[in-house]
Amino acid sequence: MKLILYSHAVQAGFPSPADDYKEGSLSLDEHLITHPAATYLARASGDSMQGVGIFDRDLLIVDRSLEPLQNDVVVVAIDGELCCKQLDKNHHCLRSANRHYPPIAIREDQDILIEGVVMASIRYHRPR
Repeated sequence: MKLILYSHAVQAGFPSPADDYKEGSLSLDEHLITHPAATYLARASGDSMQGVGIFDRDLLIVDRSLEPLQNDVVVVAIDGELCCKQLDKNHHCLRSANRHYPPIAIREDQDILIEGVVMASIRYHRPR
């Protein structure tokens, strides 16, 4: 499904009087998903990633085909449990984006599998 895309940004402060020009259409799946065969959706739970704009119940778009880079937000399985964290390759740990949660050390004796890189998140502003 293609949606209308306006050529001007929507002001989050004071409105602009003449911003009604349409740029064309945009397909959200084409815009948000680069590798469809390697992409899945997951629901965020908790408040540990609020510092990077991921909140409880947000929808995560996760790409399995990408090699995770330093500070990427990733979905990782630690001893069989999934979580969403920032990857800190330099210090061999996973970091929350909330100062109330300590880093999780990546140890060689743990069963850790990076399930994918979080490419985007979608937040609902009106209860469904």
